[in-house]
Amino acid sequence: MSSKRKAEAEPASPGAGPLTKKPATSAAAVALVNPKRIRVLKEGTIGNGPVVFWMSRDQRIEDNWALLHAIEVAQQNHRQQSAAASSGGGGSSSSSSSEPQVAVAFNLVPAFLGAGARQFGFMLRGLRELQPKLEAKGIAFFLLKGDPARTLPDLVTRLGAGLLVTDYSPLRLGRQWREQVCSSVPVPVHEVDAHNVVPVWVASDKREVGARTLRPKIHKHLPEFLTDFPEVPQLPPWSHEVKPEPVNWETLLEEVLTRGSAVPEVDWCKPGEDAALQALQGPAGFLSSTRLSLYDSKRNDPATPRALSNLSPYLHFGQLAPQRAALEAAKHRAKFKAAVESFLEELVVRRELSDNFCHYTPNYDSLACAAEWARETLEKHRGDKREFLYTREQLEAGRTHDELWNACQWEMVHVGKMHGYMRMYWAKKILEWTPGPEEAIEIAIYLNDRYELDGRDPSGYVGVMWSMAGIHDMGWTERPIFGKIRYMNYNGCKRKFDIKAYCAYVDRLVGEVRAKQRAKAKATAAAGSGAEAAADNEAPVAAAAAAGVEGKSGAGGSGELAQSSKKAGKKSSEVGSSKGTGQRKAGAT
Repeated sequence: MSSKRKAEAEPASPGAGPLTKKPATSAAAVALVNPKRIRVLKEGTIGNGPVVFWMSRDQRIEDNWALLHAIEVAQQNHRQQSAAASSGGGGSSSSSSSEPQVAVAFNLVPAFLGAGARQFGFMLRGLRELQPKLEAKGIAFFLLKGDPARTLPDLVTRLGAGLLVTDYSPLRLGRQWREQVCSSVPVPVHEVDAHNVVPVWVASDKREVGARTLRPKIHKHLPEFLTDFPEVPQLPPWSHEVKPEPVNWETLLEEVLTRGSAVPEVDWCKPGEDAALQALQGPAGFLSSTRLSLYDSKRNDPATPRALSNLSPYLHFGQLAPQRAALEAAKHRAKFKAAVESFLEELVVRRELSDNFCHYTPNYDSLACAAEWARETLEKHRGDKREFLYTREQLEAGRTHDELWNACQWEMVHVGKMHGYMRMYWAKKILEWTPGPEEAIEIAIYLNDRYELDGRDPSGYVGVMWSMAGIHDMGWTERPIFGKIRYMNYNGCKRKFDIKAYCAYVDRLVGEVRAKQRAKAKATAAAGSGAEAAADNEAPVAAAAAAGVEGKSGAGGSGELAQSSKKAGKKSSEVGSSKGTGQRKAGAT
């Protein structure tokens, strides 16, 4: 492999960049939020009414630049009103006696990009925990339901709001919602990047070729943006005449869990801001010595799951700020330099590369967005013979000849999170086992968004497109079906980790999940809910039930899948490069 290719495939060497430098601070700074984090989506004069923060991607109270901006504007308005009243010489007035008022609005839609009970339940449980925290700070919480193009303008009008603030997401649907809301509200709209350490529009003004081109740009801005967060200011209690309607969280949860029951909740990852911090820095959290010490050497070993951070669900739902994770990880650099550098490369550079791609590539989930070389090579090999072809239903049920791939799929279906390294293998095999790249991309995104707790995310889309369309990659040795797209196979994985151990690990997890579901179904039936309800709970996913596997056979440990697993990789050759495969899904933490 050429030195150029090797340099691109490998992560930055430990200590090579400023990701773990002490964050820059400025005692002279007045603003709570760096103005460069803020974009004006709709111009206008900010009024004197409450500031509304339309919370979407960043669902937390602490470490939230968008919320801090809303509070800051409200406080500034109050000071200006008070100063104006005082200068008038007329004593106190209704305007001068008013207090800074901030409301958080969260808009719940009935469907979102294939999300089911697994994702809606996790999100709502986090929001239920968030509501009293906001109210304790004097911030009202409005839970809206329906089309945000109608619900947000209605709330803004009823409150007589002076400004609408929203957090940032590069995905198409969120952009459409923001455009529709901007066209309907009578007040200015500010967008704040509260998700990236370096705001996406500051880091780069174009779609980057890859990590090697974005990395130096991010490093350049870290001294300015990798700063600690100020505390959330205490506001006076919400005194506006329009009060939030009480939220019946139990009824709401029952509704979404029933509607999305085909993909049930998982219990390995407790939702909420408090749980997120525990997962990061608690006694058994990722930054504990026993786990962080494994990250650099074992994070690409699916048989060693404790080496992963498992923070992606919290990052996806905004229950944990990536910037907080970066700040806390940097504190461990002296003892675990290599691990911290590797983690920060994934958390900051690779994850923000995904936002960069989706931000500047509206068709981020289409083959049309791939580089010309990738489209040409896939087209050239479109008619190549496939030794195995599977339908979406067969893939969804994990019924292939490959025990390793089946284990990946079953881990995702039953656990809601696939190992980051295995996501590459999983996606590339879908490309190999389907008639063409367009269908492969569609199937991979469907499965990822349906079952992954962290699906519907820029990192997920980029992970699929990297694996199948060479996004952020380069051309490799040409071969059938893949053309010049980087290749992975069973034998290459076998040389890198213990496949049997990984499959046994997934078997155990699947067995535990199914045992819990049977117990739940039995309890439901005993409570008089009827056989129909029990049957619904017995099979967590219709496609998974179709596999007809129980207990240890879940990931191919026995039965039909094990018998056919001998075919796996029988005509394979080495992965494109043993080091090259270390370039895993962007932001996979």
